[in-house]
Amino acid sequence: MIGTGSTFLDLQGVPVSSTLTVSDLAADQSLASSGHSMTKLPPKNKPRSGPLADRLFAWLAKGAALFTLATLMAILVSLTISAWPAISRYGFGFLISTSWDPVKQDFGGLVMIYGTLMTSLIALLIAVPVSFGIAVFLTELSPAWLKRPLGTAIELLAAIPSIVYGMWGLLVFGPLLAQYVQQPLQSVFGGLPYLGALLSGPPVGIGILSAGIILAIMIIPFIAAVMRDVFEITPTLLKESAYGLGATTWEVVTKVVLPYTKSGVIGGIMLGLGRAIGETMAVTFVIGNFNQLDSLSLFQAANSITSALANEFAEAGEGLHQASLMYLGLVLFFITFVILTLSKVLLSQLKKNEGLKT
Repeated sequence: MIGTGSTFLDLQGVPVSSTLTVSDLAADQSLASSGHSMTKLPPKNKPRSGPLADRLFAWLAKGAALFTLATLMAILVSLTISAWPAISRYGFGFLISTSWDPVKQDFGGLVMIYGTLMTSLIALLIAVPVSFGIAVFLTELSPAWLKRPLGTAIELLAAIPSIVYGMWGLLVFGPLLAQYVQQPLQSVFGGLPYLGALLSGPPVGIGILSAGIILAIMIIPFIAAVMRDVFEITPTLLKESAYGLGATTWEVVTKVVLPYTKSGVIGGIMLGLGRAIGETMAVTFVIGNFNQLDSLSLFQAANSITSALANEFAEAGEGLHQASLMYLGLVLFFITFVILTLSKVLLSQLKKNEGLKT
């Protein structure tokens, strides 16, 4: 088709009317020759966020972090102010005194501090190996059909209220512990010099040992769940390579999985320890709530910081008694802080040793 102006002639010379101009045809031909089509492109989506939204998000995130820090500092300051009458009177001597006499207004926190540390230590000694075994079984040894129901059953233990653990420990577990554990242990090891002292006392099923075992049962789901999750993130290639070189399951776990996941494992243990130290109702039911440190026996009734606060705070009058209880709360706060700091130091030391080995 040949055209001049606005009138075009086909190849036989017949005129064809059109509204297109020669320049339009030239533009169409240039587009066609360059491979572009006449279809309109969809409009570009506008960005969902701009500088203002980014700044707002940054302010909110920073505000959340500062709010957490401010809350922590507010708790510390309020505890210090409330406990100041006891701090000013007893000082650090409060930490090594075994006296607790509200009538004579003579208070010391060593009995409660000892009970808290011992029950938490017993809980960790029982819970960590059991949780480790559960995590290894679920990730390395369990058949596929058993992993999900067994993992769910273990996690359900964490949903049981602590007061249920306490009632079960007092009414069911305590008598069983006295009859089948405490009495046989006393009959076998009671005559030994040091071990006999740890097992002395009436086998009634309540005391430090009973509280420690109940705490162990309570923190096993937390530690086992964290260990299982961090074991599962170990790259399969690393484990299969170790198995291919002839390593056993134990060697794979100890030389591949644990070094790769040590931070998560320690974090899970610290989570369980924090739960054990701060547990109140279950410990109150089974520890005996007796302020004595005449015997270091695990079978003797004792007391802890949380159980003392739960039992006495509602009845404590204003003054030195209430201030002493707040002093115990402040001590518990610092115990938790020290444990967290030690875990951070341990992790940094492990990383440093890795650098030296490489």
